Amino acid sequence: MSAAAPPPADRPTPPVGRPGRARPRWLTSAALAAVGAVLLTAGWAGRREEPVGDRTVGEVTRVGVRPGDRIPEYVRAAAAELAALPPSESPSGTYALVSFTGYLAPAQLPGVLADAPASEVVTRVPLPDRQTEVVRLAAQLLPQDVVAGMAAVADRKDRETADQRARAAGTGDGELRRVYATGAEVAAREARAYRTGCACVYAAVVRADPAVLRKLAGRPGVRAVDPAPELRRLDRAVVLPPLPEQRDVVRPPADTALDFPSVGVPSVGVSSEQARDVIDPSPGGSAGSRAPTPPPTSPDTGGGGGPAPGG
Repeated sequence: MSAAAPPPADRPTPPVGRPGRARPRWLTSAALAAVGAVLLTAGWAGRREEPVGDRTVGEVTRVGVRPGDRIPEYVRAAAAELAALPPSESPSGTYALVSFTGYLAPAQLPGVLADAPASEVVTRVPLPDRQTEVVRLAAQLLPQDVVAGMAAVADRKDRETADQRARAAGTGDGELRRVYATGAEVAAREARAYRTGCACVYAAVVRADPAVLRKLAGRPGVRAVDPAPELRRLDRAVVLPPLPEQRDVVRPPADTALDFPSVGVPSVGVSSEQARDVIDPSPGGSAGSRAPTPPPTSPDTGGGGGPAPGG
């Protein structure tokens, strides 16, 4: 007859994951030393003045103007900041928002932005009495990227046209049907404009050395170069360039197609001036299941979005 097993309390407890083997004393000491080193490093890093890791996650940087801003003051302030900008600490240079005096076609961009590498451009179809969707397009290679981006927007606008027409046909409300029909008409015109490579670009985001940015600011066709040395991640940026047709105060352009009080879509204001380079009429961007609203910045490049000033 075999001897009885010792009670559980008398058995040595094997380490988890390695049954039947006791933990060597040196391993325990090494683990404690590693924990101490991690805590010491964390304490030292917490006292550093330099950023640790990527602290831009969750932060949004806004560059440009906001509704109610006076455009001449914005242009002067941007020029003063650019003149005082120290050399960039980054080998890639400093980000800056470049506003144009007019709407440009893709083929005009390489000449205007020469020596200042572009990251993206800001576009809209410019028309009097219409708000149009503001779109940000990738623009690392000019003008090819912008042409390709416009073609993609045109395809999206075709789908929007079909959706609005279907909604117009499916509603029994006469005034709401008119809203959807108008949305379909202008989306179709936006599609045609973008498909032909329209003169719709009114701003760009570039990244270059401050000396190059100052040279760019004096180039014909450039209205302002607004440096943003605080900008680190373009996907966390909201860019708000002034519209070329506005000269005094930033405000949404008038849109007669959006004045439908009975369906809850108010008139949105009056533009400083009529848009001069008319391409094709088009009110606000994608309406989805709602009536048209002031256009948002399109997420076509994955960039930070937000309502454009007067766009």
